[in-house]
Amino acid sequence: MKVIGAGVGRTGTLSLKAALERLGYGPCFHGRHVLDHPDRLPLWQAAAAGERVDWTVLFAGYASTVDWPGAAYWKELITAFPDAKVILTVREPEGWYDSVDATIFRMFGYGPSDARVAEARRVVPGLDTFTEFHRRTIWDGFFGGRFQDRRHAIRVYQQHNAAVRANVPAGRLLTIAPGAGWGPLCSFLGVAVPTEPYPHLNDPERFWARVEARISESGAGRLS
Repeated sequence: MKVIGAGVGRTGTLSLKAALERLGYGPCFHGRHVLDHPDRLPLWQAAAAGERVDWTVLFAGYASTVDWPGAAYWKELITAFPDAKVILTVREPEGWYDSVDATIFRMFGYGPSDARVAEARRVVPGLDTFTEFHRRTIWDGFFGGRFQDRRHAIRVYQQHNAAVRANVPAGRLLTIAPGAGWGPLCSFLGVAVPTEPYPHLNDPERFWARVEARISESGAGRLS
């Protein structure tokens, strides 16, 4: 593990994943990859229960990690991988809350469902188990079951960011916001700046497009 993303979901984490992989720090683990390794789900569930786990096994095959669930265990990860650099992605709190509420809280939490959510839970293998884990780790754990309390959720988000800044040595930590581009990231990692634009993959429309694509893939697989 070379890079630990301590920023929570909807702070530009998927864009950072693409950027890290472009810079040679891949594969990069993202929350969506939990479903790709069903054999590791018991370890994630053990972590959610507060049990000690072997983080090298959970992240085997990956050179970096971003987003939840890894961000929820940043303290454990910076200890387990002492040589890894840490990146904290942040964004304006009100906009962050609105983005989470419109996407992952509806998909994996307790927000209002729609036809896409219902269909995904029906056809995507393992999604029901993943949703249960996500609820335990993020919505019931990280947010204490109170994400729908806007003030509380934003306070938890801000406290998380403050804790990362307070506990990770300055030379090991980079804090970046959406729109920062390649410069700060490449300088922090000591690599050349690519010629192409920095990835931009985290808007809500693309989130739901990925959900619909997963539904199509899984539905086709069920029919074949």
